Amino acid sequence: MHPVHHHLVKVSLEEILPTQATVGYQEVHLKRKEWASLNPKKRADLIDSHWFPSVIGPGNKYYIVDHHHLGLALHQEGQKSVMLTVLKDLSWLDIQTFWKVMEFSQWVHPYDGEGNRLEYQALPKMVADLKDDPYRSLAGLARNQGAYAKQNTPFAEFMWADYFRLHIKLKTIESSMEKAIQTALDLAKKTEASYLPGWAGVKEEK
Repeated sequence: MHPVHHHLVKVSLEEILPTQATVGYQEVHLKRKEWASLNPKKRADLIDSHWFPSVIGPGNKYYIVDHHHLGLALHQEGQKSVMLTVLKDLSWLDIQTFWKVMEFSQWVHPYDGEGNRLEYQALPKMVADLKDDPYRSLAGLARNQGAYAKQNTPFAEFMWADYFRLHIKLKTIESSMEKAIQTALDLAKKTEASYLPGWAGVKEEK
């Protein structure tokens, strides 16, 4: 999703700041299961090889711009630190300009679990505070089953989540994720979804 710079730093998970408000808890659960299945060496290898892309903001704070699901999963599993790769040092900017640059660069997604826009100051102050958006879980699980192609477009899964939010009731997800996924697979093929990143349907002739 983001270009890799070779400026690596080891940072405590409790110190990094999210740039989105929500994740899909079901996806986090799957990542926790994957982590739990690894032996100590493979866990160390994962930490060393999975760099969290980040930006240094005012006050020399590290803002991660990807891997929020993994970050929360690792925090819940008791991992203390992760490796960050620094994409940009914006520590010299005032906070208002910083957020303008972050939004222009598509490095922030300030929306809550219902798709409503948030003020930047309302974003979580640590990965442990990330909230659940069931539609984000649905978007990720549906993609895994071929609903759409994985893309480098920033926050592509959230775009799909918002699309599914318009057509699938929350109670459907809560009562049967499998049923919701099947509905999502059908919705993803529709021409009306062709504006979304990774769309893999066939446009209908008019």
